[in-house]
Amino acid sequence: MFVSCKDNQTVDSECEDIVYSSPIGFPEIPFPLDNPIKHETVMLGQKLFYDKTLSKDGSVSCASCHKQEYAFSDAGKSVSRGVANEAGMRNSPTIVNSAYHNSFFYDGRVQQLELQIKEALLSPNEMYSSEAHIVATIQSNNAYKALFYKAFGNDSIDVLRVCKAIACFTRTIVSGDSRYDLYKRGVNINITPIEKQGIELFFSDKTQCASCHSGFNFTDYKFYSTGLYTHYYDKGHYYTTKLEQDIGTFKTPSLRNIVLTLPYMHDGSIGSLSELLQHYNHGGKGFINKDKRIDSLHLSNTELQALEAFLLMLTDSSMINNPAYSHP
Repeated sequence: MFVSCKDNQTVDSECEDIVYSSPIGFPEIPFPLDNPIKHETVMLGQKLFYDKTLSKDGSVSCASCHKQEYAFSDAGKSVSRGVANEAGMRNSPTIVNSAYHNSFFYDGRVQQLELQIKEALLSPNEMYSSEAHIVATIQSNNAYKALFYKAFGNDSIDVLRVCKAIACFTRTIVSGDSRYDLYKRGVNINITPIEKQGIELFFSDKTQCASCHSGFNFTDYKFYSTGLYTHYYDKGHYYTTKLEQDIGTFKTPSLRNIVLTLPYMHDGSIGSLSELLQHYNHGGKGFINKDKRIDSLHLSNTELQALEAFLLMLTDSSMINNPAYSHP
């Protein structure tokens, strides 16, 4: 996120002309008409994002499962733990660049970020809160009342406004300043031969990696089965569409900051990049809905190392150290 004020003003809570810019080469950050960008709303959302008191027992916040140092994922955990240490159903994905997504959750069951946030607030596997608890907690805090007034023009508090504020903050969390981005822009940085080989392989017809992990965000936002299993107990996108061909299909994740967001797949069952690449190199397992592009690649160890070297280039250290995203 690049932030600026009109007439070179200091960026603070009183600045009315702050501009939230997208990374170079990205489309403008999209904000819905019913939740437009406003600095005061972003600041409120940032505070709510890190507030554990919104959860049922005060133990979990949004940031508990979406940590900035791990590109806002829950690295190291196959599934996250919510209130009362309750295990989640799926791996916690990164929320970076979520402003550009057209659906949310691995099964794509909601199309608005605000609705995804509401589910997380109320889910027994996550924050296990209630609308009454959330409203009462915020109403008992005079500082929050002032922030809601600045954000929305009055101090009326409801869960929709809570979700709008968190969503507004979340949409400002963008990543597009990795070594690969600099290289693509023509910045004179040192690219090793193995990294260059990895770039060529990734975008080649041989691997077809970029046919799904495409565009500026390295995802087409669509749903596929990659042959992780021969039988899927979690039926994925099928729960949304009820179509047989969607059993075992899941949303294509972005590859940005991938080294920080392990483990991988919808259930966190693959623990390392090398293991992940081996899965695709072997062509996955037999499954009726497996995408036809998932087939044995016959890549050498050197080629696999090259692909891994390229994926490491997608790490954006400026994003994970950006104070605009940190605990206020």
